Amino acid sequence: MIRATLPPTDEMWDAFMERDPEYDGIFVTGVATTGIFCRPTCPAKKPARDNVEFFAGAREALTAGYRPCKRCRPMENGAAPDWIAGLLEDVEADPGRRWKDQDLRDRGLEPERVRRWFQRHHGMTFHAYHRARRLGEAIGRLKDGARPASAAFDSGYESLSGFHEAFRRETGSTPGRGVVETPILLHRLTTPLGPMIAGADERALYLLEFADRRMLETQIERVRAQTGRVAVPGVNEIILRIGEELDAYFAGKLRTFTVPLETPGGAFQRAVWEELRRIPYGETRSYGEQARRLGQPPVMVRAVGRANGDNRIAIVIPCHRVIGADGKLTGYGGGLWRKRRLLDLERAVVHGSALGPLFADTRVELEPGSID
Repeated sequence: MIRATLPPTDEMWDAFMERDPEYDGIFVTGVATTGIFCRPTCPAKKPARDNVEFFAGAREALTAGYRPCKRCRPMENGAAPDWIAGLLEDVEADPGRRWKDQDLRDRGLEPERVRRWFQRHHGMTFHAYHRARRLGEAIGRLKDGARPASAAFDSGYESLSGFHEAFRRETGSTPGRGVVETPILLHRLTTPLGPMIAGADERALYLLEFADRRMLETQIERVRAQTGRVAVPGVNEIILRIGEELDAYFAGKLRTFTVPLETPGGAFQRAVWEELRRIPYGETRSYGEQARRLGQPPVMVRAVGRANGDNRIAIVIPCHRVIGADGKLTGYGGGLWRKRRLLDLERAVVHGSALGPLFADTRVELEPGSID
């Protein structure tokens, strides 16, 4: 995933001073005198400019040594802000509409700001989102028995050739009546540790990754290649279910996930992932111990580590429970700070400790849109 570039410093400072909600999710502010970082909309008293630095997100601020503000709770990623939520709702109401930059300006939205927000939170531009959403609408019509021409024009395509090209680009084949496989639906979930992207069909969960993971796009491509299915924005019962289970997990009320999983991959990878699922909640294992339990010699430790890194279903397949032989945290695609938080959560539940402000009264919410 390509990380969005921060706005100019003067622009961020003005947004911070004015508590501009349009910048919530674009940057966070670290305050050197207090050691905390805040949302742009934080109601706390504003510091002097010399004591402020800006970060693209919570991970960067935490890495720099700041702790989250208890007033604005920048670690708790809620639903999309009002200024973008309305746009997402309109796209869902009319997936076939063709959006242009001028349409955004007519709504009082700067196209560059919209692009930054979508890339920051979803790894795609807004225009890529609504193109994918339109294709998903057409595929749904094909599955219901529509002819390709009807599916194309009813979904907002201006020409049949344009629809064929978009379909071929996503699936590697041409749209034929009755031959369309059920797509993998991609949807953005928000959690106390940041947004995640869930991918599922009507039967099982294929993908659950933190949205800022660098390999997110690669993992989506692997799912598409291994299943031969198109991946488009949308939501289904499996995604709703994993959202509910994540809610319970972060609240300390769920230790074992029950959502069905589909994990296409090599035989060795699948064995590694199954062994990960056998690690008890609240416990850890070393890579060496994991290899031994798989019946593998010590020389296979690195291969086990690579397979852990290829895991596409974070938290549910708990690769965060594997640590170094010396007890140190190593190798987690979502970032070591998240690995620490997940382990702290599980240990607190096992030992009956307070979960702390990060996980108290948290709720996983479904965004009004999907991966964009």
